[in-house]
Amino acid sequence: MTQEREPLLQNGGAGNAAAAKGSPALLPSLARSVLKFLMWAVFLSWAAGIFLYPTKPVQAAFREWAAVSKNSIFGITGTVFLAFSAPILIVAALAYVYIFTFPRDHVEKKKLRSLSFRLWTFPVLVDGPFGVVSAVEFIGIVLFIVYVVFSMTYYVVESVSLVSKSHLPPTISSELILDTVGARFGSVGLFSMTFLFLPVSRGSVLLRLIDIPFEHATRYHVWLGHLTMALFTLHGLCYVITWFLEGRLIEEIIQWKEIGVANLAGVISLVAGLLMWATSLHPVRKRYFELFFYTHQLYVVFIVFLALHVGDFVFSFAAGAVFLFMLDRFLRFWQSRAKVDIVSAACRPCGTVELVFSKPASLRYSALSFIFVQVRELSFLQWHPFSVSSSPMDGRYHMSILIKVLGTWTDKLKSIITDAEENKTRSHPEQSHTGRITASIEGPYGHESPYHLMYENLILVAGGIGISPFLAILSDIIHRIEQGMPCAPKNVLVLWSVKKSTELSLLSAVDAQNISSSVSEKLHLDIQAFVTQESDPPLEEGIVEGEQKAPGIFVKNGAAISGLVGTGDNFWAAMYFAASTLGAVLAYALVQVYYVKRFNVYAWWHLGLLLLLCMAAGVALPGGLVVLLWHLSEKRRVQDDRWDTDASTVKDGAEDEQTTNGAAGADAAAAATVAALRTTRYGCRPKFQAEFMAFAERAGGAAADVGVLVCGPPGLQTSVARECRSQNLRRGGGKSGAVFHFNSHSFDL
Repeated sequence: MTQEREPLLQNGGAGNAAAAKGSPALLPSLARSVLKFLMWAVFLSWAAGIFLYPTKPVQAAFREWAAVSKNSIFGITGTVFLAFSAPILIVAALAYVYIFTFPRDHVEKKKLRSLSFRLWTFPVLVDGPFGVVSAVEFIGIVLFIVYVVFSMTYYVVESVSLVSKSHLPPTISSELILDTVGARFGSVGLFSMTFLFLPVSRGSVLLRLIDIPFEHATRYHVWLGHLTMALFTLHGLCYVITWFLEGRLIEEIIQWKEIGVANLAGVISLVAGLLMWATSLHPVRKRYFELFFYTHQLYVVFIVFLALHVGDFVFSFAAGAVFLFMLDRFLRFWQSRAKVDIVSAACRPCGTVELVFSKPASLRYSALSFIFVQVRELSFLQWHPFSVSSSPMDGRYHMSILIKVLGTWTDKLKSIITDAEENKTRSHPEQSHTGRITASIEGPYGHESPYHLMYENLILVAGGIGISPFLAILSDIIHRIEQGMPCAPKNVLVLWSVKKSTELSLLSAVDAQNISSSVSEKLHLDIQAFVTQESDPPLEEGIVEGEQKAPGIFVKNGAAISGLVGTGDNFWAAMYFAASTLGAVLAYALVQVYYVKRFNVYAWWHLGLLLLLCMAAGVALPGGLVVLLWHLSEKRRVQDDRWDTDASTVKDGAEDEQTTNGAAGADAAAAATVAALRTTRYGCRPKFQAEFMAFAERAGGAAADVGVLVCGPPGLQTSVARECRSQNLRRGGGKSGAVFHFNSHSFDL
């Protein structure tokens, strides 16, 4: 019989037990500090090396190092890789050691002892091209701008100085400066591309370590994508202008050199990048999402031809980040192969689709998680992100999502379900019906730290279907209080704006519908609903309140959600990373000894292709073997858990029935439903200033530490962030008041 792993968010007593022993806790604390110091030291050294790379001292030191190591097996490619790619892999390796040794340390967040602002939750910018930007994000944006400006200024000044000393004719001097500056744009763009691939690795251990969920990391990927492609475009433009002035434009474009960069490969890579960039612009992405999605698959062409363009040692500047992305992508491929059982697929009265997926008990997620869903009857390539609407406390074997019908994909999904429900009603309504929905899942991803449990005072602001993650949060809080688990929230205000009153029935999706007297004594829950496009309550409001979702259909596809995900088992994820990394290094060493040196391979494009193939081989072969063993381990765990569940059901069935009936009788009279706590207002929107100030006054006035979570369209996020900033600045101006911590839970793809 296997022991069940405790939930990721569960605060166990291990820390308290260690503290009670006194001195034995010193060693884990020291190990934790050493690991943190090492990770910070490696990362800061790496970042400083990139920032100062244009300067003469760093260039001189790098040339000396390259001269010493050029006769090694890996040559200058190994030198570049060790300096600019290995550090990020070392940080990743240390991160795996950290989260495996201290599995709850990186997900536990404690309430602040005193009121103060937090850089992650203080919105600095609320309008503009970047959307809502926190203080930390603003610092990051400024640092990137400073890096680009500093690097290009240094390069331009150096180039002009060198050319001016050569006393060349003005035309030749201009062309030479343009040529040099173009190369420098490419160099800075390559470093920007290093950061571009880090946030797009959904299950990356680096994102898990610093607790940046994928929906936030996507924003950073978008920002870095604009910067990288702008630099690469200027890089190509400088060369095109130079070649045009020299009268060799076509000849240079189609050139594929053996020694030096292959121009044609660079043109192909740049064209693929420009197509991805153009279709990712917000107006295009919003109106033609499928076009954006399909053109973004050109990233394979972009990476491969970039390696062919610059060769192995130049590509090594960004190879580490690309390798981490390849690790994540290969693992996602394995997970997405499973066809997942759908416990229930139903359409709710408001037209929203609810899907409940089968999952193994060992697969951990939080109330703030996202999953990516593919329905093969609709598309083999499209994957759509959805926030979960269920809490881990709702059940060990299922996970649910709510889907609003907005586009072609969601409309077709609803049609499949409604057609199956109609067939079920006409044929055998008393029997379960199996429809044709072949679903695959990637994830879960998202916040691992339960930051909604950090605050005693919580404001949840939702727009429309944005209530979905907050249903999971409410269920999570209620269940935790019922079971006596650690739970900080004591005052919760929900501000929910909908267009039509029919959407209010979504509150019935909360698993914990009944709030007992014991819960209501510890939790003050206030739900304010605002129906913006109706001035009066509908006559059938009472009927609408009583509506329930259709019974739904059951789809047997043969498996639960696969546990092969980067946010899954820490041990197997670490083994997968180690095997793939060592396999790639070994493959490259063997290729160098038995192929490159033996057959005197010297073409840059050929060496770049070999480096990329060795990276892929390391992921697919030794990494693939570890993933296979991981898959077999998960299957065995699921089977053992199934036997345990059957045994405990037979043993405890009668006892549970007796105790449940007794408890239900005692609390039945005092229980209130979640819907009964809702106050509905028609023809208006929430006035955030008044609502926030009134809530802060009820929660403790100037001593209130309020967490604000928003899920909805960009306009709603902007309004809430502006109010949080206004309230905080008013307090910082000498007036006492609550501190409002802004948190966004919106996937703006």
